Amino acid sequence: MSEPQGAEYAFGRHRPASHVLIHVSDPHFLAGGARLGGRYDVEANFGRTLDAIRAVHPHPAAIVITGDLADLGEPDAYRRLRDAVEPVADALDTTVVWVAGNHDERPALRAGLLDLSPTEEPVTGVWDLDGLRLIALDTSVPGWHHGDLDRAQLDWLADLLREPAPHGTLLAMHHPPLPSHLPLFDILELRHQDELAEIVRGSDVRGILAGHLHYSSHGMFAGVPVSVASATCYTMNVALPAAEVNGMDAAQAFQLVHVHPDTITHAVVPVTDADTGTYFSPEWLERMARLSPEQRLEAFSRKRGR
Repeated sequence: MSEPQGAEYAFGRHRPASHVLIHVSDPHFLAGGARLGGRYDVEANFGRTLDAIRAVHPHPAAIVITGDLADLGEPDAYRRLRDAVEPVADALDTTVVWVAGNHDERPALRAGLLDLSPTEEPVTGVWDLDGLRLIALDTSVPGWHHGDLDRAQLDWLADLLREPAPHGTLLAMHHPPLPSHLPLFDILELRHQDELAEIVRGSDVRGILAGHLHYSSHGMFAGVPVSVASATCYTMNVALPAAEVNGMDAAQAFQLVHVHPDTITHAVVPVTDADTGTYFSPEWLERMARLSPEQRLEAFSRKRGR
């Protein structure tokens, strides 16, 4: 089980999270370190993201990367991505979960990241993260950009979910089972969502991690929360009217996922070099820890002069 940073401090009603995961999406690597569209330095952007991941938590239960690992499915792109991620995972003593996206090519992904035969078989997997089950689905469709789940994969998922896990289950997939307010993503949406909903509803699935949209989004599917992580390569400028939204080299982010017995939270972590204050610190936490709950409220909650 991952040990949360600052685990000795619990000042509210919730105990520290039992599991902490890093949710990253859409690196879109290219062979030779080429820029995406001749514009976006995806490797530099991903490098800054990895630096932030190193800093944000000392030992996450997993780093989950929800698809579009490579932009054109080139073998060298997967090699470069693996070379970037594995040293960070080793340093944090954590597991990497690679999820296939519509820009990926299954044979090259399987060979380059998983050391498996280069076939068109779906890239799926199951991980037991100290009682939290993580299931990776493959919503990619060879030769196409929309998403789908065939009957074989749906049956495989249903069979797995017949036996609940101690801490429940998270699904990781590329195409989110959510609507987008951007018409372009409607064309590329996930198909057979009704069939997936029948399997998920009433199971021990507690959350769905997805990507594809290049902006952070949240919603509900079959009674289960869905969290979409923004991209590391470029993001969609959703500050514009929907018909005008396009990509921008800004606002890259990943998500910090905290799993509690009764809830799961998804914190959007911006990858930025902005100046940060120093008031709240380990020393401040230690001072608060020495106080009683009533003293902490007096020291930090009371409005002065009232």
